[in-house]
Amino acid sequence: MKAILLTGRPGVGKTTAIRTFVTQLELPAGGFYSEEIVEAGERVGFRIVTLDGRSGLLARFTLPGARICIGKYGITLEALETIGIDSIHLGIASGLVVIDEIGPMEIKSAAFCAAVESALASPARILGAVVKRSTPFTDAIKARDDVEVIEITMHNRDGLTRTLLQRFSS
Repeated sequence: MKAILLTGRPGVGKTTAIRTFVTQLELPAGGFYSEEIVEAGERVGFRIVTLDGRSGLLARFTLPGARICIGKYGITLEALETIGIDSIHLGIASGLVVIDEIGPMEIKSAAFCAAVESALASPARILGAVVKRSTPFTDAIKARDDVEVIEITMHNRDGLTRTLLQRFSS
């Protein structure tokens, strides 16, 4: 399978599985994962962190001047559209792209959606996370013949990293 996309309810472990996979991976890869920003014990936003160590803000609670909002979060697409997209292109060049996640915040960027489509059109393999709920963009990706969607649950998440490493190593 060209692409494996993890899905599931928020907090079930999609990002944890991807981060664990990346730390145990012995193959060149490019891409990014999402990371919560926590202050005083509460989640106040999200940043993207590229596999080569760059990071940038994606969303923050009460982001002054935000033109795009989802729930209580103001969205800024600058980091996603610079280092995020660059990291996807690095993954395409290396043969393995990690994208965490293809979700409601990220798909607000047409440039990000184009980069995801470029990755899917390339020969590179992809491991990513995709929002479970329906959106036209994510539904089209999930319906592709070369994409396998795996739902993470409390029951299957512990063994998932090992399964992914086996699948991507072959």
